[in-house]
Amino acid sequence: MENLAYLGMACALCISALGSGLGTGVAGQSAVGGWKKCYAAGKPVPFILVAFAGAPLTQTIYGFLLMNFIRSAFETGASYLLCLAVGVFGGLAIGLSAWMQGKVAAASADALAETGKGTANYFIVIGITETVALFTLVFCLLLL
Repeated sequence: MENLAYLGMACALCISALGSGLGTGVAGQSAVGGWKKCYAAGKPVPFILVAFAGAPLTQTIYGFLLMNFIRSAFETGASYLLCLAVGVFGGLAIGLSAWMQGKVAAASADALAETGKGTANYFIVIGITETVALFTLVFCLLLL
């Protein structure tokens, strides 16, 4: 049964990374499409779209941190069921945040490529979506 704690650790990292993969995939596709629009129209190509495409990567780091927090809690006597639950549900929340952040970044990349305006506004909304993952990480740490 103690192996369930290790399953929770794996879920914290893997589900977070899955969300990052989905998020960077969708944002990256939009960035490439935005560059194509700029090239076709003879407009300057905004390099900042790379930042939009990479924004969901940070959630993998949060998943890694959560995995380590779970390990530390388990080593100091936390219940294996608590470790499993925090890993699964925390990883899921962080991963979904990354996926949705990728969708926001994709819309941002499209809008910036088309208009050339609004960069700060787009980053603010991307940051708000990121905050869900940060809150999840902190609240999971408090649970442990």
